[in-house]
Amino acid sequence: MSVRFCGLELAHPIVNASGTFDLIAARRAFGDAVLHDFPFAAHVTKTVTLRPRQGNPPPRLWEPPAGLINSIGLPNRGLEGWLEHDLPLLAELPVPLVVNVMGFTPAEVGTLVQAFDARPEVDALELNVSCPNVETGLVMGADPAETAALLRHVRPLTDRPLIVKLTPNCSDPAAVARAAEQAGADAVSLVNTLRGLALSGGRPWLGGGAGGVSGPAIRAVALAQVHDVAAAVTIPVVGMGGVRRGQDARDLLDVGATLVAVGTESFRDPAAGARVARELEAAPGR
Repeated sequence: MSVRFCGLELAHPIVNASGTFDLIAARRAFGDAVLHDFPFAAHVTKTVTLRPRQGNPPPRLWEPPAGLINSIGLPNRGLEGWLEHDLPLLAELPVPLVVNVMGFTPAEVGTLVQAFDARPEVDALELNVSCPNVETGLVMGADPAETAALLRHVRPLTDRPLIVKLTPNCSDPAAVARAAEQAGADAVSLVNTLRGLALSGGRPWLGGGAGGVSGPAIRAVALAQVHDVAAAVTIPVVGMGGVRRGQDARDLLDVGATLVAVGTESFRDPAAGARVARELEAAPGR
């Protein structure tokens, strides 16, 4: 079950999707036992931005059939607060630490990358490219040229592995993945949430308006996009989207993923990562 990913030795191929497993909150609930029995082979943090964010107003979650729509809005302490308060706690993890970062310009992302490059506790960086570049108005991860421009800016700033988290909300994720690889990405991850809307009384119910759909409802979309992206690049692919069982993880590995991330299922079962890893070991594969 062990796997080598971007120079990191992992005990098994199951990691968490960014924003779906809050280690600090888990330690408050379960104590240090969560460190001794950590359910994932690596930990991907919630998104860190340059400045603090409050996130979207409530309500933030809606449960449609077979999934979840979230409008959380990336609340976090910002870079300085995160380095002071969050990183010391996350550094106690027994597994590699992958920090997810997001900025609204390549310069913002570059500042974040440089800051985390200076911290030995950080093993890799995941670039959340689902936000609009305020200088161009284009979503960085929806346009191959924007994605390539971002990678060309940040690649010289770090020797850490750079994972580009692709958005499914574009016409050709494989083209974006190829652009990321050619500009220096070490891996790509997908799928992020799909854009969705929850209505109540004919009006948007979530405080932020639209939200991101995740869970089993998007599994078929995830399989198709991971299949297409894995066929288009030579770098590793982290596949995610609706993983609840070991067989779901096996399916993503069979279409070309190197690692599989568990997301929404962790809200229902905080130990889902370990369970999926055990089931995966017993799941038939090619």
